[in-house]
Amino acid sequence: MQASDPSPSQQPPDSTARFGRSFAWIAWLLVLALVYLFFADVLEQQRNPNQQLQQELGATGERVVVLDANRQGHYVGTLLLNNQPVEFLLDTGATAVAVSEQVATRTGMVKGTPYQSATANGVVTVHRSRIAELRLGDIVLRDLDASIVPNLAGAEILLGMSALNHLEFTKQQQQLRLIQR
Repeated sequence: MQASDPSPSQQPPDSTARFGRSFAWIAWLLVLALVYLFFADVLEQQRNPNQQLQQELGATGERVVVLDANRQGHYVGTLLLNNQPVEFLLDTGATAVAVSEQVATRTGMVKGTPYQSATANGVVTVHRSRIAELRLGDIVLRDLDASIVPNLAGAEILLGMSALNHLEFTKQQQQLRLIQR
């Protein structure tokens, strides 16, 4: 009895076909990764539209920083705290600049006396501290009261009234102008 040729469905897969399928999977994964990176950048820009602060010089020499509101109507940006870049959320309800322990350590802030503070998450124990220098573009504030808040998540700070009291601010539509005279 003579052996017959196997039917095409019983033949082992051709190495060229395997390579083609593998290449197609890799190409699709690469396309998906590029789409993800593009949209991650777009979403980050929408969350923090003030990564590069808009600066102006006023008619009488005042320093002006213009913040755009993000999609949720919050003013989020990037500043320098003790010469380290830090994201902030402008919070007029915060008495002092509120800093997470992670940011405090990274920027060289010292934990001071503990005290109780009422926050949106209830009463918590925080530590007094000082910020040597805070830079919002050309606006420079020195020796500011701050609080190191143990349960403040992430690397974002709350830019509170201990900093904002040194500035004038006006809001027009979706922009906030911070003015240092």
